[in-house]
Amino acid sequence: MRAIARVLADAAARLADVSDSPRLDAELLLANALGVSRARLLAMTRDHVDESSFQPLLERRLAAEPVAYILGRRAFFAHDFIVRPPILVPRPETEHLVELALQRIAGGKLRILDLCTGSGCIAVSIATHAPGSTVVATDRNPDAIALARENAAEHGGEVAFYQGDLFDALPENTPPFDIIVSNPPYVESGEWEQLTPDIQRYEDPAALLAGEDGLDLIRRIVPDSRRWLNPGGLLAIEIGERQYSPAARILEQSGFTDIAPKHDLAGIRRIIHGTK
Repeated sequence: MRAIARVLADAAARLADVSDSPRLDAELLLANALGVSRARLLAMTRDHVDESSFQPLLERRLAAEPVAYILGRRAFFAHDFIVRPPILVPRPETEHLVELALQRIAGGKLRILDLCTGSGCIAVSIATHAPGSTVVATDRNPDAIALARENAAEHGGEVAFYQGDLFDALPENTPPFDIIVSNPPYVESGEWEQLTPDIQRYEDPAALLAGEDGLDLIRRIVPDSRRWLNPGGLLAIEIGERQYSPAARILEQSGFTDIAPKHDLAGIRRIIHGTK
């Protein structure tokens, strides 16, 4: 039996080689092992605990398994989403897509399409914050669609999910949309070996890689979006750090106007959006 403060300090030191946030990882894993909230854990640092349930979790993280997969949950926007490997773990920067969509909805009743929905975090977040709107989502991975449906059921978001390749998944006679959002694969194929071990070993390459310049999916999504958007409709896509300029050219060539970026908290042009 050791004090929680010592357990956390030792775990964080061991995790420093595999994590950018070793202390946070240690706190989340230990809180889970003890069945308490992280806030409660931090109020118990002088208490002595049995570490037997914590050590297996720590060993999994030391093997580079993402904390989200170990815990089976990841916080995104206002909810904790169920996550399972190899479906992509929701990232904080993707929350900017939700913010942009909700700003456009502004209490109205619009039609929104989420392409490459993955865990459903974007679609469900929009649906729960804009209950008067209609939200539709597609993904080519049937396991992703199943997971997204679980998240929608848990959080009460009304989303119509369809399995298939981008717009091809939509039923015939589907009406056009006012907003199309997407966090598609956009990692350049040559960057795979530079990604962290937790991504390489556990997350689905098909949900990340998109050709030599990372724009393969964007080249498909942008021109097809014009058919599926109402006049004045918004297209918003998450992109990589160096992809704004070439992505902007793709939008321009497809006839979009008012093309602009939305920066993430690191100042990176993380979202590109334009108007039909």
